[in-house]
Amino acid sequence: MRNQLRPLFDRVVIKELEPDRVRESGLVVPAGSHEPPPQHGIVLAVGAGLDWWSHVGVVMPVKPGDHVVFPAAAGAWVEVDEERLLVCRVGELLGVLEQEAERVG
Repeated sequence: MRNQLRPLFDRVVIKELEPDRVRESGLVVPAGSHEPPPQHGIVLAVGAGLDWWSHVGVVMPVKPGDHVVFPAAAGAWVEVDEERLLVCRVGELLGVLEQEAERVG
């Protein structure tokens, strides 16, 4: 049987994607450099939010499947069924990556 981590309150569970060490400029950021590559991952699960959120009309800004960016110091890393997952508060996320439709000139 496989375990699934259900986050509480305003927390999200994220599976980190392989860090991209090549910038758009072509510059390669070596492992161990003082500049960490942007960290991003896929949201696997979200909590229900905080009790007071519903009173002011706030909803969780992310949903499972969203591709998010987060800082290196965000949350706590846990291992579930030999899979390394990040659990952090939704407020620690830097943003959601969305694909922009190509503009035809």
